[in-house]
Amino acid sequence: MLSRDEIETIHIKSLEILEKIGIIIPHEEIKSLFEDIGATVNFNTGLVKIPPHIVNEYISKAGKKFTIYGRDLSKKAEFGAGKRNYNTSFGQAHWLDSLGGDRRQPNLKDIEKAVKLGDYLKQITIPGAMADPIEIPLKWRCLAVAFEMVKNTTKPIGFWFHDRSSSKFLNEFFAVLRGGEENAKKYPLCYPLFEPVSPLSFPFNGVDLLFETCKLNLPVQVGPMAQMGVSAPATIAGTIAIENAEILAAICITQLIQEGTPICYGGICHAFDTKTAQIIFGGPEQVILSIAMSQMGKNYGFPIYINTGLTDSKTLDAQAGLESGITLGLSSLTEADVYGHMGICGMDQAASLDMLIMQSEIISYIESIHREVSFDDETFAFDVIKETGPKGSFLNKSHTRNNIRNELWFPSLLDRYSYEKWIKKGAMDMKKRCQMLKEKILIEHIPEPLEKDIKFDLEKLIEKAKKELSI
Repeated sequence: MLSRDEIETIHIKSLEILEKIGIIIPHEEIKSLFEDIGATVNFNTGLVKIPPHIVNEYISKAGKKFTIYGRDLSKKAEFGAGKRNYNTSFGQAHWLDSLGGDRRQPNLKDIEKAVKLGDYLKQITIPGAMADPIEIPLKWRCLAVAFEMVKNTTKPIGFWFHDRSSSKFLNEFFAVLRGGEENAKKYPLCYPLFEPVSPLSFPFNGVDLLFETCKLNLPVQVGPMAQMGVSAPATIAGTIAIENAEILAAICITQLIQEGTPICYGGICHAFDTKTAQIIFGGPEQVILSIAMSQMGKNYGFPIYINTGLTDSKTLDAQAGLESGITLGLSSLTEADVYGHMGICGMDQAASLDMLIMQSEIISYIESIHREVSFDDETFAFDVIKETGPKGSFLNKSHTRNNIRNELWFPSLLDRYSYEKWIKKGAMDMKKRCQMLKEKILIEHIPEPLEKDIKFDLEKLIEKAKKELSI
């Protein structure tokens, strides 16, 4: 997508933005740290202008490889290792029990279902909470969410961190789960998503909580969500430049707090539809932006997170399949490290387990495209061709029996039956098949239970957090 010259030009433009325009940081300690290293700081407005040499220095100092681990340490997501990971949404403000139905506010029970499904689906590396349960007070909500998640999956997890006070309790939570602080550092369970607010500003809590997460050396996923035409220029080049500038500024912040903090470069910018006044999840611009941002992140040596595999559709229809499949299929060629957030109905309209089921099938399809194909004597099968001869059949050959399961991808949901058999099986469309598979998994799948003593200790910790954080 981008030439070497274009990558360098974007980098230079981003450095110009940071040096000549600057960013707003409403955090006194970070502003002081920037002033100490030679940045220009206005303590009244919060405007910080960062010279290029500082940005380049902190790019070089940031960690560029990391792994997060599930409760079962064999279940992990590796970043900077040339592997593709897939996560579900960290939490939506609305929930859909059935597509086309009424939206409602999510609750902890929804998280249990979402994480249970993510635990079952082998295509999902990092289950997210998918729901933001507003019945839980915000001050300690992240702890309740984390607890619900570790009870229902042995994989690494993703959820929304809130602030410094609750992050301090999360550090204790991780230490209890791992059997001590050193193991919590060695085997991080998750990472915070550090989101600059486009254009060119940062939220106080997003910065402040990093002082706690860095104590356990948690990786940081940086992900501004600049929207082309609203919070970024109405051009692809301008959007990439401002998003890249925001990511580079965030990297500087993390390294000022703790040098060497591992970073995931989240190039998750989007376009804005001026006709509908909605962010766009599944348009062709999303492919262009995602591939270009992947190239920028890789140019710096960072693992990459991009928003693809999503759709603007509110149901499981041709649009949902087209947008999810094309955006994920094309962007997967960049070999980013994590793709998501899966399970979103439309452009952040609600969480949907039915949508997640379809997207997991798409992931399976695309991962099959990336398989290694063998070209050895066995696979060329010359002797089998010779034995079968012209007008023969390979259907009854032992070579076919021995190889077909490895050479073919077999879908869980896509229909390949004859018309007559499709009718006989109920003439079901994709929406119905997804609903049925979802219900089957939720009934039959039982996640590995959390050890009783760890569960007891975590419950005590959350009660303590509720009392202290509610004051």
